[in-house]
Amino acid sequence: MKQQAESIQYTIRGVPREVDHILRQRAARRKQSLNRVILDELTVATAGRRQRADFSDLAGRWTPDRAFDETLAAQRQIDWEKWK
Repeated sequence: MKQQAESIQYTIRGVPREVDHILRQRAARRKQSLNRVILDELTVATAGRRQRADFSDLAGRWTPDRAFDETLAAQRQIDWEKWK
């Protein structure tokens, strides 16, 4: 399930204390935000599977850059005179 370009916001009231406690424990155990855990749990409950990790929001997407590739290639050249 891919995240939509525009997120939809929910406000949920009346969450039982036991449910809150369990969700917070899961968030702490997974070292994730409460929001992330709730989204994962809702996804599993409705779509039947967990959302795949997508780090593109965190790290961005790879964009090919010829100049960057040429710079890396030049740095990978071995100067055999220095290695004698």
